[in-house]
Amino acid sequence: MAINWFKYSSPASFYPLAGRMIPWAMAVGVLTGVAGLYVGFFVAPTDYQQGESYRIMFIHVPAAWMSMFTYIVMAVWAVAGLIWNTRLSSMMATALAPTGAMFTFIALWTGALWGKPTWGTYWVWDARLTSELILLFLYIGFIALQASIDDPRRAARAGGLLALVGLVNVPIIYWSVKWWNTLHQGASISFAKAPTMAAEMLLALLLVTLAFWAYTIAVALMRVRCEILESERQSSWIYETVEGLR
Repeated sequence: MAINWFKYSSPASFYPLAGRMIPWAMAVGVLTGVAGLYVGFFVAPTDYQQGESYRIMFIHVPAAWMSMFTYIVMAVWAVAGLIWNTRLSSMMATALAPTGAMFTFIALWTGALWGKPTWGTYWVWDARLTSELILLFLYIGFIALQASIDDPRRAARAGGLLALVGLVNVPIIYWSVKWWNTLHQGASISFAKAPTMAAEMLLALLLVTLAFWAYTIAVALMRVRCEILESERQSSWIYETVEGLR
């Protein structure tokens, strides 16, 4: 049976779908998060160079991945809203921004904690660190810009343009360790070659990454539902939905 996905572009159709998806996403996030942290902190072997301090990697690396990936997804939704003028696309971009900013902050914070025993300092103006900090400013700028404009349509357009311009920073973050001589180590996982880490380490990274992504989906859907209720509060279907929940 074919599924008509276009009908879910309507806030009225997407609202109940999002409500059904949230518990599943949260369950996946909790289960994979607990499993990933257990493997990372109790099963994975001790690193022969960094000792136990390397285990912060199991939070730092997935958070850094999610900070970039969430920005890409946010920008795609924002640009889709610009091109097709769809309200739901702009709402999705707005809903993703706070979580992306949170993961960027976690990546910077855990990176600083990891950098102290590794580099002897919490912060250096390294190309990777600096471009990641710029990413945090882009998230904050996106959130602040939309909040400063009262008209939702104008706010969505302004945010979409900023998100589009900021996309150029994502490949800079990813390739910075190759383009410049930086203190930050290169990628241990690549599609072009086999991983250079123990299988338990790789499993922990993938599980925590899946947990972070499931969490992002759940929280973004919660925010989108709030955005829909706010923007559609005068619609008759909102009244019917709320009455049906009582």
